[in-house]
Amino acid sequence: MNAISPKQTLELTVTERIEEPGNIIRLRLASPGGEPLPPFTAGAHLDIHLQDGGLDLWRQYSLCSDPATNTAYEIGVLKDPKSRGGSEAVHRLATPGARFRIEGPRNHFPLEESATRTVLFGGGIGITPMLAMAQRLHALGRDFTLHYCTRSAGITAFRSMIAASPWADRVVFHHDDEDEAQRLQLPRDLPQPDAGTHLYVCGPQGFMDWVISSAEAMGHAASHVHREYFSADVDTTGESFEVEARLSGITVTVGPEDTIAKALARAGVKIEVKCEEGVCGTCVTDVLEGTPDHRDQFLTDSEKEEGSMICACCSRACTSRLVLDI
Repeated sequence: MNAISPKQTLELTVTERIEEPGNIIRLRLASPGGEPLPPFTAGAHLDIHLQDGGLDLWRQYSLCSDPATNTAYEIGVLKDPKSRGGSEAVHRLATPGARFRIEGPRNHFPLEESATRTVLFGGGIGITPMLAMAQRLHALGRDFTLHYCTRSAGITAFRSMIAASPWADRVVFHHDDEDEAQRLQLPRDLPQPDAGTHLYVCGPQGFMDWVISSAEAMGHAASHVHREYFSADVDTTGESFEVEARLSGITVTVGPEDTIAKALARAGVKIEVKCEEGVCGTCVTDVLEGTPDHRDQFLTDSEKEEGSMICACCSRACTSRLVLDI
């Protein structure tokens, strides 16, 4: 059998649905014909198209399976009542035999495999990319620790998967409802800064901000503190401004409650948007003139300072006009 090209859109079938604690499902996805899947690297995610009646969304889910395996992908999905419909649709639609249109795998959260020491921090469903990283680090024989934080042991997903792994002794569980010594304590659990040490964090925004700010305050270089946001609280409102799509010859006004992507779409200039929260990077567009008001969690601090790119789904302008290279 020939492997599916990693550049093409995939149609994958749910071959297994595993109910995990904490309102999380683990899905195994494979090619309907059994062809090998495109390879992926630890930290990668899939873009999944969700269609159901009036629902038409793209959502991103991290791969938690072993990057060395190409027969199936595994993802974990939390049913989040505060979501905008994506996670509930996955829980409703992803029954064995169901098919989904998928793009990827893509990786905006790559693992630095040459690090001499790696410390992973997963909060809640943010554990999913860390599971793939742990499997890869174990295969490489690297020194690593995985801190897994949840509200309580009873709603901690993937425990059986971790217990059966050969790297289970590298995982430290932290639960909010247990004694203080067992909870995550960053002064104790963060390693000392070192040129060969890399940190990875994924989970709720407050958890991530806490870990990142604590690590950087301790002296860890920002370039060694890697992060991936699954969602973000983003304010897309502000003063009106103009956007020129130079290649398209179109200029629009982005109103106080509007976004760049929506204003341009009404004028016939389509920017692909998937997450709508500035976390996935799909809508990143080059800026030719003007100063962006960055509202996203995708671009790095240095990229934001450079001001040559913008996430058009949520960010705005500090100047009265932006010129985009589209």
